[in-house]
Amino acid sequence: MRTWLLRGCLGLLLLAQNATAGTLLVVGDSISAAFGLETRHGWVSLLAERLQQEAPQWQVVNASVSGDTSAGGLSRLPALLEEHAPQLVLIELGGNDGLRGQPPLQLQQNLAAMIAQSRAAGAEVLLLGMKLPPNYGPRYTRAFEQVYVELAERKQVPLVPFFLEGVGGVDGMVQGDGIHPTAAAQPILLENLWPTLQPLL
Repeated sequence: MRTWLLRGCLGLLLLAQNATAGTLLVVGDSISAAFGLETRHGWVSLLAERLQQEAPQWQVVNASVSGDTSAGGLSRLPALLEEHAPQLVLIELGGNDGLRGQPPLQLQQNLAAMIAQSRAAGAEVLLLGMKLPPNYGPRYTRAFEQVYVELAERKQVPLVPFFLEGVGGVDGMVQGDGIHPTAAAQPILLENLWPTLQPLL
């Protein structure tokens, strides 16, 4: 009887541990921080809701900060990795680097360091790519876009080529500032990344 009870208790303990066995850490900027919206309407909250239904062993930690750059994400990452010990890190950064005209090489170096640190901590990485409006000039916008493509190839990291596909520049999908997605755009953002994310879960 005691042996049976002991086995039962151990089984329940393992089930409880497995129920939250995976932590998915989102490190992003205002796009992932649901700028201008209620947090519950943002794509990260929608992702958490979907995972509750389809992969309940995963929990989502949103460490996104509005206005953050790749340098800011890099400086914050070590403490986040130590605190949350994630199995998967989603990096959604670079838009603010581009809007401020920062060198693409600097963006590449920062993102590469984030990938390396995440892997060293035992986490897989998913990179969410960005593109800039054409008014920044073809040479700069092309170099900016290539940062994500080249990193994904060189580091063998899954990539969503353009996270704002179907949102950026589309009527009704962007707030009055011309940058941040509306509430209506959030499900589209989730669908943009889901096919690439799902195999990693």
